[in-house]
Amino acid sequence: MASNFQIRDVYNEKAVTGLAQRIKEAWREFEHQEFIRFINPNLSALTYSERSALITDGLEKYLPTDFNAAVVILLAAQLPPYQSDILENTNERFITVPTTTFISRNGLEHFDLSMHALYEMTKRLSSEWAIRVFLEKYPERSLTVLKKWAKDKNPHVRRLVSEGTRPFLPWGKRLNHFKDNPRVTIKLLNELQNDPSEYVRRSVANHLNDHAKNHPDLVVETLKVWKKNHPGKNMDRLIKHATRTLIKNGHQTALELIGFKKGAKINIKNFITDAEIKIGEQFNFSFDIISTSQEKQKVIIDYLIYFKKSDGSLSPKVFKLTTKTLNKKEKIPLTKKHSFRVITTRKYYAGLHKIGIQVNGEEKATREFMLTDQ
Repeated sequence: MASNFQIRDVYNEKAVTGLAQRIKEAWREFEHQEFIRFINPNLSALTYSERSALITDGLEKYLPTDFNAAVVILLAAQLPPYQSDILENTNERFITVPTTTFISRNGLEHFDLSMHALYEMTKRLSSEWAIRVFLEKYPERSLTVLKKWAKDKNPHVRRLVSEGTRPFLPWGKRLNHFKDNPRVTIKLLNELQNDPSEYVRRSVANHLNDHAKNHPDLVVETLKVWKKNHPGKNMDRLIKHATRTLIKNGHQTALELIGFKKGAKINIKNFITDAEIKIGEQFNFSFDIISTSQEKQKVIIDYLIYFKKSDGSLSPKVFKLTTKTLNKKEKIPLTKKHSFRVITTRKYYAGLHKIGIQVNGEEKATREFMLTDQ
């Protein structure tokens, strides 16, 4: 992959031409050259979402207006399905996504056929974004289908049960009904709690982490039951990933669930930071963590950056640092750099900032520093 690759580049001229050729093979009347000319000359100026939408626009323009006929053609033009949960050539398969969007745009009045199409398409990559409009319009009907899919032999279909119903799926439409009523989707996740595929279990953990932001105690209680039902390394990994937000927030029961105790017996010494840096530079800090316990203790060490907001207040964000097992009276030196390079997801404001060191969910030390714009 080229070093300057961007996610939008999954939609490229080669991928579009390949899709056009497969559609032409499935439907001889397809104006594949016109389809290609409609899309490819415009790709370079567009974002990821704009490229995907343009490809779907092209499908709507050049496929039959009869939805049933269009679905038959699209399914015949799909890439071969994955044979396992090992993902290969994933970037080449993103061309599947605009075809799933075609289903979500045009198939709301054709529930059974649309769900069949998404079932087949998800074996090629995922229909997790497209299925959400059906969950909104036909919640009970869709959930009934997904409950059946939770037992499907294909891991990509089983993963769709979890990923497609996530309340805060990245790039996806928020499902506020599920955000407010988490037990609805947890019923589905119960079917997947001990899934044989790590790919599926990882999605289940991400789904629970979504719910943890609004329903932390319910998530922890659910995981307690699962751990009792299926003890072992697979469940331990799932729990650790599902509780990552709760751990950052110092949720005591979540900490205990993964083997960490609140109230770690430690001191922070020699906490040294840059006094001032410019936007675009790296912020350096170091400290010693010293155990004051007579016994071994497991600790999760994170750091918080208190970013200055537009109104002048400070807002903390937690970043992972490391996990350690400290022996009796042990001292461990730690050093870290945090980048303040300009990114699209955060706006920096010059002025006073603060850094904190957090151990097992409790802040143990803080320092102030200045961020300047020159």
